[in-house]
Amino acid sequence: MSLRPTLETRHAVATMEGAGVKLHRAFGFQDPSELDPFLLFDDFRNERPQDYQAGFPWHPHRGIETITYVLSGTVEHSDSLGNSGTLGAGDVQWMTAGSGILHQEMPHGNTSGQMHGFQLWGNLPSDQKMTAPRYQDVQGKDIPEITDDDGTTVRVIVGEFWGKTGPVDGIAADPQYLDIHIPSGVKKTFRVDTYRRAFAYVFQGQAAFADASQPSGVLLEKEVAGQEVNIRDMSGDRTLVRFGTGDEITVQAGPEGTRFLLISGAPIDEPVAWHGPIVMNTQAELEQAFRELRNGSFIRPAH
Repeated sequence: MSLRPTLETRHAVATMEGAGVKLHRAFGFQDPSELDPFLLFDDFRNERPQDYQAGFPWHPHRGIETITYVLSGTVEHSDSLGNSGTLGAGDVQWMTAGSGILHQEMPHGNTSGQMHGFQLWGNLPSDQKMTAPRYQDVQGKDIPEITDDDGTTVRVIVGEFWGKTGPVDGIAADPQYLDIHIPSGVKKTFRVDTYRRAFAYVFQGQAAFADASQPSGVLLEKEVAGQEVNIRDMSGDRTLVRFGTGDEITVQAGPEGTRFLLISGAPIDEPVAWHGPIVMNTQAELEQAFRELRNGSFIRPAH
């Protein structure tokens, strides 16, 4: 067994997407080889409806897969193929855009106005870029949840873990996507396939990865008394942890416990030509996609 070292720890960056949705981006639109096969990860979490209710109106995708995981509130979705539905708290949707799809996603808060969810983009290999689009909508009750003797709980969204298999399958990157909660003070080790790229995203409590004995915060710029200062944020909230090679990660939970996503996938190792919501292998393919968007031939007829 070999422990995966922590290559980098960084905080998600506040940004705006769609028609004015405030969210935090852990990675995306940077070096696509960094976390290959994953391209982008967004944390959309708000308590004020005006920060999310404009949503993500009609927009295209080609050449990628997206997974949307909702924790609070709902997301109504519809697309150019006639699909529609609503994702509720605990639900997951994996969309294979393939050859092209137009869709919209409109978030709504819970009874307290809160909205929280994540979206991850996975790349498609060249031989699947132009595959037929499809959806997998999974209700929260169908996602297996395992509780260990020390109180650690794991929701298995995709892949196999502790003898359970997640309900989402047939994904090109063959990923493992886990939602993990570790109680206060517990130190835990998890197996991760050696040949996968892996990252964790901490969204609750405190955690230290690798073989650290104490949780430590992330150095952040914050405004204090009107001045920008560097302080050590002990919350761990909205923190991305990128791992090196190995087949295990070790996590030490802080005094409030911790909750994080642990995601890994097999690298595709192909060239990436990327602009906005379209990801292809060459610049020529990218230009062709945008020509088709302009001339109305972007959506391929179903066979």
